[in-house]
This record gives sequence, C-alpha cells and structure tokens, in this order.
Amino acid sequence: MLIEVKGVQFVNKGAELMLHAILQKVKQIWPDAELCLAPNPMSPYLSRAQIGAYQKFGIKKNIMDFNGLFYFIPRSLRGAIKSRWGVVTEADVDVVLDASGFTYGDQWNTIILKQAAIEASRFKAKGKHYIFMPQALGPFSTEGNQAAAKKAFNAASVVFAREEQSYGHATSCTQSADIVQAPDFTNLVMPDLKSEFQSLKGKIAVIPNSKMLSNKNKSELWRKNYLNIIKQNIFAFINQGEQVFLLNHEGKSDQAICQQINELLDTPLEIINPSSPLDVKAIIGSAKAIVCSRYHGCVSALSQGVPCLGTSWSHKYEKLFSEYQVSDLLLLPELSNDDIDALVSKVINNQHSIKSNLAPQIEKYKDLSEKMWDKLFSVVKTAN
Repeated sequence: MLIEVKGVQFVNKGAELMLHAILQKVKQIWPDAELCLAPNPMSPYLSRAQIGAYQKFGIKKNIMDFNGLFYFIPRSLRGAIKSRWGVVTEADVDVVLDASGFTYGDQWNTIILKQAAIEASRFKAKGKHYIFMPQALGPFSTEGNQAAAKKAFNAASVVFAREEQSYGHATSCTQSADIVQAPDFTNLVMPDLKSEFQSLKGKIAVIPNSKMLSNKNKSELWRKNYLNIIKQNIFAFINQGEQVFLLNHEGKSDQAICQQINELLDTPLEIINPSSPLDVKAIIGSAKAIVCSRYHGCVSALSQGVPCLGTSWSHKYEKLFSEYQVSDLLLLPELSNDDIDALVSKVINNQHSIKSNLAPQIEKYKDLSEKMWDKLFSVVKTAN
C-alpha cells in the first residue's frame, strides 16, 4: 500500500510533527506500507528523501488537474519508474491522508479546496481513499467554498474535524459525508529531551507566531498589541525570577519576529532553533511554562501537562483551550500589564493544581486520538 501524506512540510514544526505522528502510527499498523510526498517550497527533495518517501509527481495548475492522465500509463511502466527513480504518480497512490492543518475555509484561497475536491472525487471513483485528518475546517460562507467543501467531503472516505466548531462547519455543507470529530493527533507523540537541550529544562519558553501580525489575524487589536503583550509576559516571568528563552517554531518568518521581540528588550533572550519538531515538543515538555502563539506549540504543552499562556488568531485556539479546560490561560489583546502580571503569577504559583486539572483532559484526548486511528484503519481495511 502506498500512502501519500498531504499538507505537511518541513518548515512549520507543527506540520512536520503531524507527519511524524502519522509515520509512527502507520508503521505500527501497516509496517509494509510505503510513503510518498509531493514537492512544495517548504518540502524540499532532501527532506522528503531522508524519511524514505517516494517522490510524487503531479501536473496541475489552479483548478486544471491533469493527474487523471497517469491512470492510462501501464502499471508495469509506472512500477519501473518507481523502482529506478523513486518517482510515483497519483495512479500509484492507494490512500491520501490529508493533514493540511488549517487550509480549508474562508480565510484561504478557494482554489485549494477545489483542488482537494477534484482529487478526492477521482479517488472515490477509483475505489481509493482520500481521508481528511483531524484539522480546523471552515467556515464555508461563500457559495464557491460551500460547493467545493460539499464535493470534497462527500468524496472522502472519512472527514475528521478537529473540534466542535469545525465539525459544525463541515456538517453544514453536507449531511452525506462520514464526518467525525477528533482532536489533534500529535498528542500521542512523546519524544525524549536530547542532552543538548537539557539546559533549557525548567525554564520559560516563549513561542511567537508571525501570523499574529498578518492579515490572517482578523483582530486589529491583537495586531496592534501583540508585541507589547509578549514583551510584558517576558518581563513578568523575569520579575518572578524565571529564566526565559525564545523558541522558533517555524523558520524564517518566526525568526524575524523573535528578533523583533528581542529588539524591545534591554537584554535579548536566547533564540532556540531546533531542526526537528520532535526536539521542539521535547523542549516544550520540559519547560516550567510557556507563552505560545503557535497552535501545535499549545497542543504540545497542554498534552504534556505544561501550563500554557496562549494567544489566538483563529477559532482553533479558543476551542483547544476550552477542551483542556484552561480558557482562563488564553491571553486577550486588551490585557493590562497588571492583568498579565496576575496571570503569570497564577501560572508560577499554581503549577501543581494546573497540572492536576490538565491530567484527565490529557488522558481523554489521547484516548480520542487512539479512537480516531482505529476508525481510520477500520475504514481502509473494510474497503480493501
């Protein structure tokens, strides 16, 4: 069986962590399964090759999709190309696991959703599987988005919506699809902290997000106040006697905002740039607390019982903090310096109670992630 993992990349550590989470589970259940990845600017050849992935070749431009032509190439010729050059096409793929994270909805170009709908429909016609992994979906308020979402979800073998709001957005488009609510599945990945990062243990990690300042963030107040709120959190932790560092969760764009934050401080913080998402999660798990604007950074903290003061630029953050019953730890753009001091003091002085309150939610969502995989494996196995 050849599985394509779609929507992942090697710059955003959250997207790469989803890839590792998929690899971990697939190897457990289907040890003989093969993997392929399509190229994109943030998924270069060497990175794809290093995890043993076949290279997927495709031909499409906007909504013009010519990948159906590959089904007319004899299987023997496709097999020879795969064996000699490591190149595969859609015709060779048995299952697509679409782990795009947050790509389908009004905040994004409709073309992306239309492309997924075309591909999923072709897979259904061929008796193959297109599966939307747990991700934030919607809203789909435009006629074009609604039509594309309905087509995509109806063609999929199963659609996993990451939280209640996404589930509502998906089911509002169609009642015919198999749509299931399931949490972010990276909560099952539990990496060890490498020796080179042991010195960070017990410190405070600050994880910024360039999207907080971009037009993707519809909150003008957040765009205006974001850097100051991050700065005040840093000051508050330092005033509590804590050691603080900046953790880059996504390449150049977040490196730039880390530097912007440092320019606001009298004494710049150390910027940590791990190359692996597993290292990022391990560092977060060893922290005393974090201030985080990256979704998977928040998931990595909460799923490991680490107190997390979060910011939000989309509904997925509010839902995540609500699920873990720590909505009071989600920062607001209108907070005063005194408000921030109080929250930081709460996090420092109530470590045990915060961790205790997180424990049952951690077990609950890990169990739901396992059930998601059981459902996925059942769908593929039954259809085969």
